[in-house]
Amino acid sequence: MNRLLLLLITSSATLLVFGLWIPLKAVVAQELLEIAWAESQARQTESRPWPWADTWPVAKLSIPDLGDSMIVLAGTHGESLAFGPGQMMGSQDPQDAVIIAGHRDTHFRPLKYLEPGNELRLQSRDGRWQSYRVHETRIVDSRSEFIDPRQLSADTLLLVTCYPFDSMDPGGPLRYVVEARVQQTDTVAGL
Repeated sequence: MNRLLLLLITSSATLLVFGLWIPLKAVVAQELLEIAWAESQARQTESRPWPWADTWPVAKLSIPDLGDSMIVLAGTHGESLAFGPGQMMGSQDPQDAVIIAGHRDTHFRPLKYLEPGNELRLQSRDGRWQSYRVHETRIVDSRSEFIDPRQLSADTLLLVTCYPFDSMDPGGPLRYVVEARVQQTDTVAGL
């Protein structure tokens, strides 16, 4: 009887640890990303959030109408998207549109609430904020429609995530796309 009770307690504790591991890891990662972003801005260089990280903060995305903000990481590979939205590497030239992808069930869950006219803000490493206004939202089928960054104007910000938001299907072919356009450039770093 004591062994059965010990086995039950041990199993329950193990399940509890595994259940809390992902949320705990996410909280710790966000703190490390904030620190790395501050260091990137202070030193004007890539600062990795932990020594073995294969990504680093490149921007901060703010959605004022929803009271949300997040650190944007370099790249859109699975390892970086687990910790935050990622900027497509080809979209770092000031003459290119900015394309950021994120998971629909974590960082980009708020996208479903965006409507034309909502404000988006993107902070660069130098501390400057760029304001955007949502122009449109649309659903595209990735099997038949490819988003070509070269076809977008330089004043465009695209936020892309999987769709539908409540689907149990990981991945899937549908994408939810928020297209925003530049409004103005703020010159004060704190805005």
